[in-house]
Parts: sequence; C-alpha cells; structure tokens
Amino acid sequence: MTGPAIADDPRWAELGTLLVTEATRVRPGERVMIAMGEVDSFPLARGVYEACIRSGALPQVQFLSETLRDSLLRLGSPGQLAWVPEIEAHGMDWADVYIGLRGGFPLDIHAGVAAERLAANQAAQGVISSLRWQKTRWTLVRVPNQAFAEQAGMSLAEMTDMFFRACLLDWAAAAAEWQGWADSLRDARAVRILGQDTDLRFSVEGRSWVVAAGGINMPDGELMTAPVTETVEGVITFEQPAVFGGRLIEGLKLRWDTGTLVEATARTNADFLRSVLASDGGASAIGEFGIGTNPYLDRFCHDILLDEKIAGTVHIALGRAYPECGGTNVSAIHWDIVKDLREEGVVLVDGRPVLTDGALSF
Repeated sequence: MTGPAIADDPRWAELGTLLVTEATRVRPGERVMIAMGEVDSFPLARGVYEACIRSGALPQVQFLSETLRDSLLRLGSPGQLAWVPEIEAHGMDWADVYIGLRGGFPLDIHAGVAAERLAANQAAQGVISSLRWQKTRWTLVRVPNQAFAEQAGMSLAEMTDMFFRACLLDWAAAAAEWQGWADSLRDARAVRILGQDTDLRFSVEGRSWVVAAGGINMPDGELMTAPVTETVEGVITFEQPAVFGGRLIEGLKLRWDTGTLVEATARTNADFLRSVLASDGGASAIGEFGIGTNPYLDRFCHDILLDEKIAGTVHIALGRAYPECGGTNVSAIHWDIVKDLREEGVVLVDGRPVLTDGALSF
C-alpha cells in the first residue's frame, strides 16, 4: 500500500485533536487505546497520540492489519478463526477511551477465503466490537489511502480532500440542526421506506432517535433509531453493493414477514451472506435504522463508515441494536447496509415524507 496523500498535512493533527478533545472528550489521567490499522494511518495516529499527551492522558498504540488478518483466514484452524483476540478484549477492559484508525485495504484481499471461514472470524471480531461499545467511549475513523481511493474511483487527493471536508465541518452547528430534526421525530410511531423494488415498514414506537454528530464515527452524520423487531414487514433491495468483512455482496434483497427474515438473495457472495445471517439468533433482525446527514460526502466508497453518512441515503443494520436507541436485539453482528434514495425513493414517518429523492425535509 501507498501512504496518505500528504503525510505531513497539518489537517492530520487538526483531526487528531478533534478526535481527542471533541469526539471522545479525553480527560487527564484517562487510558486511551489507539488502534492503528495499517501503516498508512500513522500520520493520524501521531496526531491522536500527541493530542492525548497534551490532554494529560495515557495513550497506548496497538497495530492491526487486514493483511495480517488474511494470513489467519487462510492458514488458521477452526479454533484459531473463532478465537476472540485476548489482548484486544483485555484492552477494552483497560481503556477508558478507544480510538480506532482503520486503514484502507483492497476489498478483494480475502477473495480466496471460504465464506464459512470468513464468517466465523467475523463473529469473533464482533465480540470485540461489542466489548468496545459496552466498556469504552469510542470513535472509529476510516483513514484514506491509495487502496481506499481506488475502490471509490477517485484520486487519492480527491478522496483525502472529501474526507477532511466531511470530518472538519462545524460540528456544533451541525449537531444543533440535526438535533432539531431528531426532536421532530421524538413521538414517531411508524417508518416506511419506498423505492426501487422496496417497500419496508416497521414501528419505532417507544424508541429514541439519536444524533451522531462528530462522535462515534469520523466523518460522522446520521440520525439513528431501532425498529421494533416483530413489526418489520416487507422488502428492501440495495443499488450499491453491501460490504462486510471485505466482501462485496451485490444485488442484495431482503424480505421480512412479521419480524422474521424469510428471503435473503444476492448476485454475488450469497454463500457468505447465508453464513453471516446464521452467525447467531439475532443476526437476521434489523437492529438499527439510520438516515445519512453529512453534506460533504457524495460518493460511494464501498466502506460503511463513510457511505452510511451520505446525505440522501438511509441504512439498516442487521444484528446488534444500540441500547441508547431503545433497541433490544442482541447479536455479535452489526452490519450496516446502505440504500441510496437520491434518485428514487421516499421515507415516510407516520405518513409524512422526511426524505424524498435524496432531499431531507424535517
């Protein structure tokens, strides 16, 4: 892999400070785990580390790599694939704050790995993910690099500029505006998504609408809630490939009947899709519904940390629900999948359109 566009770009330090002082609000004496994914994320890791030191915190850097994970996926025994990494799990107990810097990697890196092997390891990684949100204040960042730019069909300079624009916006102003939108949905009872080969309905009665504005992801930007599981009814198809564990699932179509998933088809990687859905009893339920709100993200990158924030899109997450939304579904899986409504589609809340052909109207 090649490195970020400009390793000494001052925006890395600016973003590092934002992640420490605003996104996670690190306090003196707190223990901070910085998970540096791929060598390309070093400029941001340095920015985060220095911001932690200035804040009086105790930072520790851990190195992770999808290339190393591929060696496990190819060579590991079933026991090794299902093993929950103990140092990472311990890190969630140790850390007050977790800052994950996820470097880009080629999406075909695990192309030769059997679906059931990848799904088994994805479930083990899901345990780490659950521990992270249960035990730490956290934020995740996808750090752009050449591989990431190529999968988005952009130059690295274009990708890096879009990334920084989306990360370094006025978060206080955005949060205030988006909170107003969430407040207008406070007493909502029913959501309906209409679009190309899509008519999906569910209740959100008693659930909360949570604003994501410069916190748990960077770049951030969404309104999210949790469907009442047994009320999910209908079908949804996805124009863009779903991405999970480095696999592209194209032509995905999902159908529920009174909360039970009754149809799941895809043109590609259908065997992997079935393996993921069978991960545990909660993996086939919808744990989250979200609406993207970041105005500076307008290109699909085939990476959920960015794509789910695109204004004019919505997403569902299969598996684990966030308790702050009032959701109750439990799973090791949390798989966000984006539906693009910018050209065709509408989201109705209690019969009122709040998103029409990509335009938000709260």
